[in-house]
Amino acid sequence: MQFYRDGYRPGDPDIHPAAPEALARPAGLPDELDVLIVGTGPAGTVLAAQLAAFPGIRTGIVERRETPLELGHADGVAVRTVEMFQTFGLADALVREAYWVNEVRFWGPSEKDRSNIVRTGWVQDTPDGLSEFPHVIVNQARMQQYLLDHAAKSASRLTADYGIEFVTLTVGDGEHPVEVTLRHVAGEQAGEKFTVRAKYVVGCDGARSNVRRAIGRELKGDAANHAWGVMDVLANTDFPDWRTKNVIQSAGKGSLLMIPREGGNMVRLYVDLGEVPAGDTEIRKTTVEQLTEVANAILHPYSIDVRSVAWSSVYEVGQRVTDRFDDVPDELVGTRRPHVFIAGDACHTHSAKAGQGMNVSMMDAFNLGWKLVAVLEGRSDESLLDTYSAERQSVAQDLIDFDRFWSAFIAQPTLDPAHPELGGVTTEEMQSEFARQGRYTAGLATKYRPSTLTGEDTHQALAQGFEIGTRFHSAPVVRVADARRMQLGHAHVADARWRLYAFGDKGGSALQDFARWLSDDPESPVWRFRVRDADVDSVFDVHGVFRVGHHNVDIAAVPEILRPHSGPFGLQDWEKVWAIDPSDDIFDARGIAEDGAIVIVRPDQYIAHVLPLTARAELTQFFEGVFVERRAAALR
Repeated sequence: MQFYRDGYRPGDPDIHPAAPEALARPAGLPDELDVLIVGTGPAGTVLAAQLAAFPGIRTGIVERRETPLELGHADGVAVRTVEMFQTFGLADALVREAYWVNEVRFWGPSEKDRSNIVRTGWVQDTPDGLSEFPHVIVNQARMQQYLLDHAAKSASRLTADYGIEFVTLTVGDGEHPVEVTLRHVAGEQAGEKFTVRAKYVVGCDGARSNVRRAIGRELKGDAANHAWGVMDVLANTDFPDWRTKNVIQSAGKGSLLMIPREGGNMVRLYVDLGEVPAGDTEIRKTTVEQLTEVANAILHPYSIDVRSVAWSSVYEVGQRVTDRFDDVPDELVGTRRPHVFIAGDACHTHSAKAGQGMNVSMMDAFNLGWKLVAVLEGRSDESLLDTYSAERQSVAQDLIDFDRFWSAFIAQPTLDPAHPELGGVTTEEMQSEFARQGRYTAGLATKYRPSTLTGEDTHQALAQGFEIGTRFHSAPVVRVADARRMQLGHAHVADARWRLYAFGDKGGSALQDFARWLSDDPESPVWRFRVRDADVDSVFDVHGVFRVGHHNVDIAAVPEILRPHSGPFGLQDWEKVWAIDPSDDIFDARGIAEDGAIVIVRPDQYIAHVLPLTARAELTQFFEGVFVERRAAALR
């Protein structure tokens, strides 16, 4: 973390000095905005945290509730989401507070007495090597507050305006083509409508999204037919695995999914309430007392004595998704650019069983945020925004397909050996399937298809462990300047820059030549796609990973792009030159060929391309599809 590049300042380095634009901005929503975010749920807060880093982008965020969320519905935080939080500098605080899901234990009917349950096995929750971070459990409200606090501490001092609901919008022409009608729902102005104009609007306003309705999109999919009760409880119990995640199958009394919460005492119970007719409203009247009674029946011979319930709900499982995530009519795709987007539950809904709802919603926003920045700052053409719906709708459809299978699978009754004709699943099958789906539930199954943002796999063999289209899989390295052992992926910051990781060849000459070309040649992407007089690393954050120990790298001899001078004082950046960690060689761990490789990583941490260190024209050609020529442009 660097925080003195603009000069020394005392105090908390996480609180950035307010930008002049922020200080000059009047209170409340201005009449014109670059981006209006509707909703402070998982997607809305991630998008706000990204855009807050750019005070020159006028961003507003409105929320119908009068205050921030206090009791969140979602709580499972996949390892991929923790990796994303690391780009905001929030992962350490998150994992410190969270419950770590280390194991999943399985319980089923006893062979001696099927009215009792017994432990039948266990699996490691997240297989070794998938990520440097754990799968954790944290209240959704806390996740959102981390992000809101981050935005408030940014140079733009971005905060949400509460007690304001979205009414409708129209898309016209002009610099701010979206006219949005809003309404105060609290305070002296309650009931009053007003309008703002925006370049872009993002609806993060949940499954009943009014933004979605305003652009004519519909959620389509299966009706719900299986009900679950959920409650966060503080309880005393004789059940021995109260502080581990459990999948419990009873003989004829239903199933129970048990997930410990942060804080050492609270546990979330998902209670199987069985099949229900679609649209059944009576099941939603199930009380906490009734849920507790069902849970105790499933847990027999164990029991829980519930002393307090922090939150409870009853819901029916249904999987639905919209066909596009923006406002462009099907017949105009490719000819008209989007100005309204939807993210999260506004465009896909599913069960909570896979623990992916909040995680995928946040990834929607993480995908969209940097694209909005690139367009609004003039780095990329508006056509870049077409890729949001193209990429994320297919991810959502994959999730719907997985959730349809997964929610049905874990809702199956346990197989009764005496009556196999009744069907069901054995405890061994349940355990095996949990282990098999580990990569998906960790949030690591997303793979973007070849496009302008994702290259073909022609040179994949140069870096087999960095699969094109998937997230950048970090590994340990040693920072040469200070001999610090750390994860290479933690150099990635949510600042809308692309990362170029140049992995060295035997001898290091090809790496040095590549870095020198980037530094000196006017035809290199560093020069062609950067505004004149901007910092040399303002668009591309280039890192060199040498194939030797840190004592064998002469950092004073590396080209400018690996030790760039930037900021108002032109200070050198000492944090872009890396060497191998002898205890865990990244070249071996990620299958880097002896000739080295360039690994291009998008601002959302996904691998865009793998190329040889000798690639010049191919690298430039790839970025011609992403950026507009800027070397002759004046500073904005």
